[in-house]
Formats: sequence, structure tokens, C-alpha cells
Amino acid sequence: MKFSRQKTLRSHVSLTGVGVHSGADVHLTLGPANVDAGFVFIRTEADGTERKVRAQAASVSATAFATVLGDKNGAVVSTAEHVLAALRGMGVDNATIEIDGPEIPIMDGSAAAFVAAIDRAGVVEQSAPRRYIEVLKPVEVTLGRSVGELRPYAGGFRAEVEIDFANPLIGRQAYQLDLTPETFRRDIARARTFGCMKDVAELWKAGYARGASFENSVVFDEDRVLNAEGLRYADECVRHKVLDVVGDLALAGLPLMGLYRSVRGGHKLNHAVLTALMADRHAWRVVEVEPVAARRARASVSDAVGGMLGGGIVAPAFAPDVS
Repeated sequence: MKFSRQKTLRSHVSLTGVGVHSGADVHLTLGPANVDAGFVFIRTEADGTERKVRAQAASVSATAFATVLGDKNGAVVSTAEHVLAALRGMGVDNATIEIDGPEIPIMDGSAAAFVAAIDRAGVVEQSAPRRYIEVLKPVEVTLGRSVGELRPYAGGFRAEVEIDFANPLIGRQAYQLDLTPETFRRDIARARTFGCMKDVAELWKAGYARGASFENSVVFDEDRVLNAEGLRYADECVRHKVLDVVGDLALAGLPLMGLYRSVRGGHKLNHAVLTALMADRHAWRVVEVEPVAARRARASVSDAVGGMLGGGIVAPAFAPDVS
């Protein structure tokens, strides 16, 4: 049986931007990490001390308007979802994310700048096989009018997301994505965060959106898009929600092999569904095998050159650690 291997970045690459909620300038550096390290945030304080937090569901400390990761001393990094989406979406397994402020820079409101940074750094294979979290049975969570579910899906990771906003320019939208580096780059990475002008004053009062602008957010009035350049996709809003799903579910710690469905969801629902999955020891297992879709794609390439691909049996690596 042939396994795909874990990947990390070839070199360090840096970005500078502003935090969409804090309004603070932030310098961020992506770098390589060892096998099985996952994604690790390293925040350097003003006095030079470092605080580290691993990107995992247990590290989530808040989900209001962004995903916040913290430790016993409080929040370490806010708005982690876009950079996590870029890393997971582009097939990176292990990386460090160094920052000198409280929040990941928003850049243009999408994951495009992080994808470009990953391209500049380069991606390399590592010595160990890639591990996946395979969903074994459905897990569903309902929060008010929002519903989210993870189900078994042998084809890799698939997201089916539906949104329903009162604003008539957003309204009801749906999007389905089978995640690969190619589909993430082409269909999802450039979709920007969005909001409505009528909500801005309330967000400012609550301490959010202090760094928001037309350069990093799509802003809707009741009858028009206020950004001069308009939308990048007709359904940019739901595509951005898919981007958030990829980033929030990267907190599983390993790539998911399953189908995620959400209706009227957001960071809170994404986290609740992932937490429910991880809490059920019979709902998942860790395996070391490519999803069916990836094996079929590789088989097609091999067939085209007269090759032959063997193997296709799921090989459990270990059972869930529920200690």
C-alpha cells in the first residue's frame, strides 16, 4: 500500500498587515515544522517572552466573529481561521505561525495572501506518512436555527454550506467543495470576509472591526455593494463561509476524511460540531491512507503513462486518545 506523506514549508516567509478586529499592526512569519507537529502559533510579547498554542479544538477560547485560540493565561491569537484554511487547503500538515501581536493580519479579507506566501516558501514532503481523521458515523449539532453535521465520506473532505441572510443582496446561497489544493486555490482562497454597514456601529461598540475597511472586507448596504470593485464571485459570501469551515475544522489537528454540512453556520457552530466529533470515541479514528478521490486521481495519472497503482485498504494508525 502506498501512502501520501506529510508536508511542511521549505523556508520561512513573512507578511505584515492589520488585525481586522484589534486594528493593530501585526508581523507574521510562516515556517517549517517537524513531523507530527501540526500547526503551532508562537506569539512574541513586547518583553520578548513567547507564548505557544497548538491549533487544536481544545485550544479554542472564543468564537464570536472570529476563532480565538488561548491557553490557561488567556487568549494567544485571534482570527486564526484564514491562515489555518490556507495551510490546510494547500496540503500543508506541519508549520509554525509566528506573530508579534494579538491577531492574525486580515490582509485583503481572504486567504489569498497566505496562499501566495505558501507558494513563495515552497512545500516539501517529510519522512512520515500523512495521517487523517476518518469520520465513522454522523455527528450533528443544532444551535438555534443553525445546524451542522459531520458524516462519513471516503472521498476526502467535502463541505456543503448554506447561508441565509436577511440582507437581500446576500440572501440564501449554497456551495459545495471537495477540498484539494487546486479547488481551494481556484474556488475559495480569494473569497473575502463580509458584513453589513448597518452593523458597523454595534461591532465598534463591542470592540470588534476596529481594523475593518473596504480594503479587507466586502461591505453591503441594503441595496448595493459599497466596495468600488464589487464582488469577486457572485456567491462570494458563501464561498467565504466555506473558507472559514476549512480553517475552523483544521483544528481537528489532522486532515479530516468526512463530509461537513452546515446551514446558517459560523465559527461557533463549526467548533461545536468538531468538539462533538472528538468527544465521541466511536465517531472517528486515525488512519494512514489517502482518500479514495486522491487515489483515483493518482491512478488516472499512472494509467495515462502505462503504470499501475496498487493498494486501497484503510489502515488504522491508532484509536482515538480519549485520556
